[in-house]
Amino acid sequence: MLLNIQHNSHYRYDAPVHYSVLRLRMHPQSSPGQKVSDWSVTVEGATQEANYRDGYGNRTMLIRLERDVEELVIRAGGHVETEDRTGVLGKVYNFMPTWLYERETELTKPGEAIRGLAAGLPDKSDKLALMHELMGALHQRVAYTPGTTTINTTAEEALLNGNGVCQDHTHIFISVARLLNIPARYVSGYLMLNNTVEQTASHAWAEAHIDGLGWVGFDAANDICPNETYVRLACGLDYREAAPISGVRFGPGIESLAVEVNVEQ
Repeated sequence: MLLNIQHNSHYRYDAPVHYSVLRLRMHPQSSPGQKVSDWSVTVEGATQEANYRDGYGNRTMLIRLERDVEELVIRAGGHVETEDRTGVLGKVYNFMPTWLYERETELTKPGEAIRGLAAGLPDKSDKLALMHELMGALHQRVAYTPGTTTINTTAEEALLNGNGVCQDHTHIFISVARLLNIPARYVSGYLMLNNTVEQTASHAWAEAHIDGLGWVGFDAANDICPNETYVRLACGLDYREAAPISGVRFGPGIESLAVEVNVEQ
């Protein structure tokens, strides 16, 4: 399947920004299941400072906002050819060892609710089947409800609330998998939706490392393993390490953001 993707982020500031540096992880790479035929990332209101591959293998651009800018526009897009591998990325490794992905973070630190969910799963030696059980259980227990959480909501909080978005499903999945000694990581990317081209955000899902298979994707928000409608963008221990855009800003005023994501065949 050939997917056409356009991802535009438009920042406005009600007072000039004195200083800001942003890290962009907005350039997908060719890997099993996807081939990037063309892609570009452009910015207006900022200057590119560096372009590199980080420790997780993500292609990353570092930009610095021009002094006293009041508007920033980031555009990314191109064409990606995909195939359905039933979620199996395989034995694709970068600089980080797999055991690193068993480390908890502030967003994925387990509490009583997470530990209870892990303890309630079937005791199976088949790790692949166990992760499918976890995906299904999460899909049932956490309703997809936009606006009920923020980028700082932890996995424990989202599970207790029983509401969230794909970021929250992913954090909970990762937290439980790591409790079960299964390496797991956060993946940001794109998803082509049925009958919907225009979206207001990118997507996220988890990958767990299964012996013999390598990395396998699980999208608990939709209760499905990624197929040809998915495009991987970046990965990390949690949202903060895999978000398409992250950074710091200094100066007075309030920031507003409008995001447009179009994914179509």
